[in-house]
Amino acid sequence: MTSYFENIQSSTCLWFEMGEKRNILASMLAGTLFFVGWWFIIDAHAKYPGEMLNEYYICAVFGVISFIMVNSVTNAQVRGDAYNGGFLGARGVRCWLFFGFVMGFAEIIAACWILFADFIAAGPQHYWPGIALFLQNMFIFLGSLIYKFGRIEEP
Repeated sequence: MTSYFENIQSSTCLWFEMGEKRNILASMLAGTLFFVGWWFIIDAHAKYPGEMLNEYYICAVFGVISFIMVNSVTNAQVRGDAYNGGFLGARGVRCWLFFGFVMGFAEIIAACWILFADFIAAGPQHYWPGIALFLQNMFIFLGSLIYKFGRIEEP
């Protein structure tokens, strides 16, 4: 069965070559996800200003800090190839990246907690602010992952 699939040839798309444009497309997709996430929360706050507490934005602030932390180190620094100075060296870079990912997962968990505790379990009311808060944090985290792992680092 595998030999059958190996003989199938698909035509290449002549107008779309991903090789040189991978970094550009990954950056554009990550930026778009970041923008759409913030657009959801702006829409929810504009439509339901009384239901959006100011404390809900702490999740997004931690998401942006996580985005910066995760994408401020290169893969070469994480491997220990390009960074061997400083107080902690590559171990410190790995801890920095780890805490960035922990912060990103924590903001998604907190947004999910707010969605279910304050909007769904609270009874009949508008669910959109909670859903928008969750989507905002999910899109910020997905944008962070795409920006980190979607690009190719030049040696």
